[in-house]
Amino acid sequence: MSGPVGYAAILGEALVDLLDSTVEGEHVYRPAIGGGPLNVAVGVTRLGGAAQFVGSLSDDVWGDRISAFLTGAGVGTQGVRRVPAPSSLAVTTHTGAEPEFRFYGTPPSYALLHPGDLDLPLLHGAAVLYAGSISLLSEPFLDTARKAWAVPGPLKVFDPNVRPALVPDRPALAALRDLVEQFAATADLVKLSEADGRLLYDGAPVSETADRLRAAGAAVVVVTRGPHGAVVVTDAGTVAVPAPVVTAVDATGAGDSVMAALIAHLLADGPGTGPARWADAVTFALTVAALVCERPGGAAAMPTRDEVAARWGAVVSGPPVVLQ
Repeated sequence: MSGPVGYAAILGEALVDLLDSTVEGEHVYRPAIGGGPLNVAVGVTRLGGAAQFVGSLSDDVWGDRISAFLTGAGVGTQGVRRVPAPSSLAVTTHTGAEPEFRFYGTPPSYALLHPGDLDLPLLHGAAVLYAGSISLLSEPFLDTARKAWAVPGPLKVFDPNVRPALVPDRPALAALRDLVEQFAATADLVKLSEADGRLLYDGAPVSETADRLRAAGAAVVVVTRGPHGAVVVTDAGTVAVPAPVVTAVDATGAGDSVMAALIAHLLADGPGTGPARWADAVTFALTVAALVCERPGGAAAMPTRDEVAARWGAVVSGPPVVLQ
């Protein structure tokens, strides 16, 4: 793999996760810096890429801590705007390793970036532009994301990162599906989980989810399937990629780490030219996610390339399987 070329502009939310924990038999909530896009930005830098975070942060003490965390992780904050609203909270509980999120804070501090706040030269200069997640469910952020998505030049990557608690009924689900397909229409890559696809498309299997997003316009679709790996769908065919076998402690941030690894791949090597090349990138991304699952989750769990290599060595899973 060649050295990184350019940087990724990561558009979305940063917030405070309150993580469900146990201390001396008592349930407690441990605060941690999080938010899917923030996790992605940190993951990119830890894997050797360059990232600029684009979003709104509260002007409170947690906003200060999030800003310092980003800077300490090597993530640029040129696109960050500070806003006079309390930092949003995501209360995280677990059933096994899988997290469930409930969000608190009105207005959400992470969604107060206005279209006029965008640093357009920063976006024009990016090699990759990421958008997605819960920030798109609120204004003015949605208008801001649409303006950013229209900037020519960067490769566009999208992750709906669906949170069921924020999609309370069928009209809300229909609106989210339309929104996802609007962004997918001009995306070079859409990454989503099998659970995301089932919610968006009424229980549809992976193949149908990928077909719907490809029909909307996405060039490449990667659907992650937890311990069952991932499926990569391109113009040239479909490949199933197995995942390493691990005992998961906490899956928080695992999907974000897959996205981060794929962005790091795009920064280093550019877009893939076929399913085999994408399969290599997804194979590496799944090893990153597997390592994240073995750690307490969130941005702090994002590993470096050296940590991935130390954990897995050269061979981490079986070969990809060409499905068609």
